[in-house]
Amino acid sequence: MKKLLFIAGIALFSACGNNSGETKNQAPAKDTTLSYFGDSITTAGAVAADQISTMMKGKDSMKVKLTGVINAVCQKKGCWMKVAIGNNQEMQVRFKDYAFFVPKDAAGKTVFIEGVAKNDTTSVKELQHYAEDAGKSKEEIAKITEPEINIGFEASGVIIKK
Repeated sequence: MKKLLFIAGIALFSACGNNSGETKNQAPAKDTTLSYFGDSITTAGAVAADQISTMMKGKDSMKVKLTGVINAVCQKKGCWMKVAIGNNQEMQVRFKDYAFFVPKDAAGKTVFIEGVAKNDTTSVKELQHYAEDAGKSKEEIAKITEPEINIGFEASGVIIKK
């Protein structure tokens, strides 16, 4: 009887101890040089933001992943940012469902954004609101009298290089 228990114990032990060092279903470690906001996205497949104007020709909107440089961030909450898109132009980036914000000190950093780009008209009222959020003077805000036609972006996920 002792031999039978001993053999059963060895069989059980060897079956349970057959670990080759692999862990199944383990999520890959996130890069600690990156900060993640909103939906889970990756940096893979991102297109340079300065290509968006060409990509949007003849389209009202498109789902896309872009990478570029943040020029400005809302200084009240981090609820929007402006990303350089070439030719001294910027693209206003808002966050889907106002569900997340980015750090207010992110200007100048590289960003990856995934979401929907769209040809957009920004009203005078919105432009003035953004100028106020950016800390512009009342005089500068008063000079905003025309709407802007531009490319807007609603990001579902954002990654910022630290």
